Amino acid sequence: MTAASLISDKPIPPQERLIVALDVADSAAARALVERLGDAAHFYKIGLELFMAGGYFELLDWLIAQKKKVFVDLKFFDVPETVRSAVRALAGRGATFATVHGNQAVMEAAGKEKGDLKILAVTVLTSLDRGDLDDLGFRCDVDKLVLSRARRALEAGCDGIVSSGLEAPMIRRELGSRLMVVIPGIRPVENKPADDQKRTVDVAQAFRNGADYIVVGRPIRQAPDPRAAARAVQATIREVFGG
Repeated sequence: MTAASLISDKPIPPQERLIVALDVADSAAARALVERLGDAAHFYKIGLELFMAGGYFELLDWLIAQKKKVFVDLKFFDVPETVRSAVRALAGRGATFATVHGNQAVMEAAGKEKGDLKILAVTVLTSLDRGDLDDLGFRCDVDKLVLSRARRALEAGCDGIVSSGLEAPMIRRELGSRLMVVIPGIRPVENKPADDQKRTVDVAQAFRNGADYIVVGRPIRQAPDPRAAARAVQATIREVFGG
């Protein structure tokens, strides 16, 4: 594959390729950010921090009522029957994506109950590097582990994967467009030392490496003008896709 052929050809509206991570303290802060961003963002990720703060499903329902798409990022990882039941309960709530972070049986269980929900398998968290994998007992390179998990996700019936932008080209070359690729850890500039994301790319590089969607949190949320920051990301996406 050439670099140009790595760019996603899936029929996704360009404005929906940006997923804004609502990694904030509570649902009131999440709603305030959504209202501030307005039409600059159409797709939102809600994760563990909000889940523990309370009002999670009320927020999900509110986002759906606002005509927004929702990515439920709870990384389901438990015995397969528990994951199957959790996905079954979520499937009818209107979310677009949900994550699983488990072995083959867990991914297969999620796939069996997904309905219209798209299941994304987490490969290797973007906060981990080679040293972290050594600590966890993985004696292989990051890219080999990511590719192995991507192949297993495809076999298990998952719709896509979450990986860093560094491994996306390899996934596209090996698996083509059979899996959606969602890339978090987007950083418009070089990481600050205190940043917990280690394997990062910028917006344009993520899509040139094969992303279907990107997840952006702090660069938008912590910007002096979050709406302007989101609009800048959207402008870059339009440039990449010729819009």
